Amino acid sequence: MENKRTCLYEKHVALGALISPFGGFDMPIQYSSIIDEHNSVRQHCGVFDVSHMGEVRITGPDAEKYVNHIFTNDITAAPVGKIFYGMMCYPNGGTVDDLLVYCMGANDYFLVINAANIDKDVAWMQEHVEGFDIKLDHCSEYYGQIAVQGPEAETVVEEVLRLQCKELTFYTAKTIDTDGEQVIVSRTGYTGEDGFEIYGSHTFIQQQWDKLMESGRCKPCGLGCRDTLRFEVGLPLYGDELSADISPIMAGLGMFCKLDKPEFIGKEALVRQKSEGVAQRIVGIELEGKAIPRHGYAVLKDGVKVGEVTTGYNSISTGKSVCMALVDTAVASLGTPLEVQIRKKTFPGHVVKKRFYDKHYKK
Repeated sequence: MENKRTCLYEKHVALGALISPFGGFDMPIQYSSIIDEHNSVRQHCGVFDVSHMGEVRITGPDAEKYVNHIFTNDITAAPVGKIFYGMMCYPNGGTVDDLLVYCMGANDYFLVINAANIDKDVAWMQEHVEGFDIKLDHCSEYYGQIAVQGPEAETVVEEVLRLQCKELTFYTAKTIDTDGEQVIVSRTGYTGEDGFEIYGSHTFIQQQWDKLMESGRCKPCGLGCRDTLRFEVGLPLYGDELSADISPIMAGLGMFCKLDKPEFIGKEALVRQKSEGVAQRIVGIELEGKAIPRHGYAVLKDGVKVGEVTTGYNSISTGKSVCMALVDTAVASLGTPLEVQIRKKTFPGHVVKKRFYDKHYKK
């Protein structure tokens, strides 16, 4: 099956981007270099094509009740414009996906899901609509999306795109009527920096991309640095730090699971995991020296395998060799000495916090 392409694909090719498959799409991995693009976002402003993400609109009399049933966070009586991060879980506590839920109005919610999981997620949502008076509108084909990220993102969105956004606080959104359509602007991102995500028709998103590129005030950024940026601030990636086998509790994301709200799918399993503990947990590991731990490499304790790396890099912002890893809970305490096997050699390290670099969100 051929990979899909976003509405900005031709623009990436014209800019000479390195294109590679990701989540069923042909996506730009880098333009200049991952380090250059990473540093642009940390210090100035970078723009990402995130049109591959999926969008689902849930409306109707039972919309709030339904979303609360499939989602770990609690959206009860959410103010319009509020955004929630959380997961959909299987009954055994494993993760279907992590997602954002935007409250667009009374019983009107906009769900943003991961590209690789779109078909699976929509099928899962449809499987659980019975008994709820809702309309589920799968609108991924309509929306394009860009993320403008970095300390200069606010001035760039206001001055280059002429979209008023400075009043938005972190994890809030608004709709703007422009060019005969309603677009969504939210103060969100996946980089650990201040920034905005903008959703609109393909034509609108193409126009915004062109304005940003012509301005010379931000760099186009690929998925390569999107991964290094999110990793440094401890944000999980589905398929690495969350999966059908890795629950939110195992991933250290229990704060996004409101176990005191009424029944939701997976609640019983998560309550049990919280009270009884889990066999394995996601931790941070810092290695001595410059060897780079990669996804799938074995983590050892005194020569015995106790887990494996989920994501690892030589951190661009800190210069340290670090990774996130799923390890046995017995060795998950901060400071525990561990080794990572890289090819035929083992390299010493120790357990550290998963946030290797501090986030810089605008509160």
